[in-house]
Amino acid sequence: MAVQLNYIAPQGWVPDNPDENYIIVQFKISLADFVPKEAFLDGAASVAAESSTGTWTKVDEGPDSGIKLADEYKAVVFDIDQNNHMFKVAYKVDLFEPDNMSGFLAGPAGNIGGMKMVKGVRIFDMRFPKKMVQAFPGPRYGIEGIRNLLDQDDTHWNMPIMGTVPKPKVGRTAKEQAILARRMFSAGTGDYDFIKDDENLTSLLFNRFEERAKLVNEAIADVEKQSGKKKLYLCNLTHSNIDTMIKRAELIKETGGRCMMIDVVTTGFAAVHTMRLKNPGLAIHAHRAMHAFITRESGKGIGGEGEIEGFSISMATLAKLCRLLGVDSIHTGSPKAKMEDYGESEMIKDVLVTDLTPPDPKFKTLGQNWFGMKTVWPTASGGLHPGVMDVVVEKLGKDCYIQMGGGVLGHPQGIEKGVEAALEARRAIAQGISVKEYADKYPDSALAYAIKLWGTEPKIVY
Repeated sequence: MAVQLNYIAPQGWVPDNPDENYIIVQFKISLADFVPKEAFLDGAASVAAESSTGTWTKVDEGPDSGIKLADEYKAVVFDIDQNNHMFKVAYKVDLFEPDNMSGFLAGPAGNIGGMKMVKGVRIFDMRFPKKMVQAFPGPRYGIEGIRNLLDQDDTHWNMPIMGTVPKPKVGRTAKEQAILARRMFSAGTGDYDFIKDDENLTSLLFNRFEERAKLVNEAIADVEKQSGKKKLYLCNLTHSNIDTMIKRAELIKETGGRCMMIDVVTTGFAAVHTMRLKNPGLAIHAHRAMHAFITRESGKGIGGEGEIEGFSISMATLAKLCRLLGVDSIHTGSPKAKMEDYGESEMIKDVLVTDLTPPDPKFKTLGQNWFGMKTVWPTASGGLHPGVMDVVVEKLGKDCYIQMGGGVLGHPQGIEKGVEAALEARRAIAQGISVKEYADKYPDSALAYAIKLWGTEPKIVY
């Protein structure tokens, strides 16, 4: 229970000019079974206290105690929804070091998860003020920068960027992965855009990072020389030693690569921030392996109603943090029209591609003013294949990465036909028709065979 200072704002209070003066965080809590529901306000106050200036008991109030400043800088609870146990907390911007994400998160996402009076806490969103937004580097390239990096002309500017992660996830040697890259980039009209390492392919006994980076980038250079069409290799340099990641980034650059891939959750926010500042000019693709262990909410509380189960932050919050820290692309999930969480990937997309992100009442997000920070490519992945590309583009827009692993490599006529099917699906979108209409018009096309096998719905990954 919060003590000594009053962490509940007066009724009707709203923060003055929050985009200049405050960080706003949207919380929802579930009280422990032994705590009466009437104690909700005490729980909310305890969240604000524990994440800012409070402690569990009354302490010294003498002239050198710090109580006066603690009262001035305390966080306050406002906009309270007692029915759903939701509330916002306003933190004065000077309570935190503006360019220190790790230090900041130790507050609102810190010790509150250990409070015995709660059995669940979810952070739905954080809204950052101008001082903090401008203290972080943001993307180096962003959407427009990646288009320019690939020298895309007007015919490609309004189309999604497509790529494949080799499947099986692990199994190919470095040489075999380079052969696959060459096959995919030479297939069809030669317009396929990227190949991407899977998250657990780092530097393995049978597929060393150094050899893989060299051979895949050599293959890309050969294909580009023949076709004149630039490609991306999203090369996974993830390691728990940041110095190793820096060396790997330098090797990617030396071998002609344009992009690094980082598992942003497993490496941590400090690693992402450091790699953005120290990288030798590469774009950063953010893979989100392990994110579900901190973002998944399996109860009814994902939309704010009912009780939440456990402790989590939303994927929208994680996407915001990664945009601030400087990634150029990040996974957002796949639009699944028949899933209960339908719409979440579109909401996350708005966090990444807008300068003024609107609040979303359905997901209880707060919106964000990005003050001109570059945008980030949303990356759709998981159960995708050419038959659903128009659905993905309809939901996420044309400025998105579409990653199809099995949806290309599993084509019944082979890998090259899988690439052709993807290119035909993109061609259909450019022509303003559905992939089904294209397949009906061209029944012998690679796209028609893909749709015959997989249909026109995303495959739910169980």
